[in-house]
Amino acid sequence: MLATLVSLRYGTTHDVLACWFGVDRSTITRAIGEVRPLLAQRGCTIAPDDRLRTLAEVVEYLGADGRTGIIDGTEIRVRCPAAGRKDRDKFVSGKTKQNAVKSMVLTDAEGRVLFCSPVRPGDCADITQARQLGLAQLLADGPFRRAPRSGSVE
Repeated sequence: MLATLVSLRYGTTHDVLACWFGVDRSTITRAIGEVRPLLAQRGCTIAPDDRLRTLAEVVEYLGADGRTGIIDGTEIRVRCPAAGRKDRDKFVSGKTKQNAVKSMVLTDAEGRVLFCSPVRPGDCADITQARQLGLAQLLADGPFRRAPRSGSVE
């Protein structure tokens, strides 16, 4: 039950929960699969209005009421790809000189995960990944109200 509630509240991955509880990931997946329907039968569901499915919806959600969002490019070390793989060198991160994959994560001020991008090879800079995801353009065109420059009229 606790693993299910943590997963629903914070969007924690099954791998992380398995580590916290000292069990296999498949045990967490099975437990959440059994507990979620029980919670739903008793009226404990996530409101459909609270689901943010796209990056554009996340940016709009944060910008609508001036909420604070936190963006982080996360790098995860991985094993060296197979010797015959043609793009093997793309996994070497320029930052840590280790084999890695990267993901872009957006959270709200309370730390709730609102968006997590698919992983990409580790040789990609954070700003490049933000541009490829369209995040840089969404933020540039976003629903934000900029402070007026001194001496100008809005």
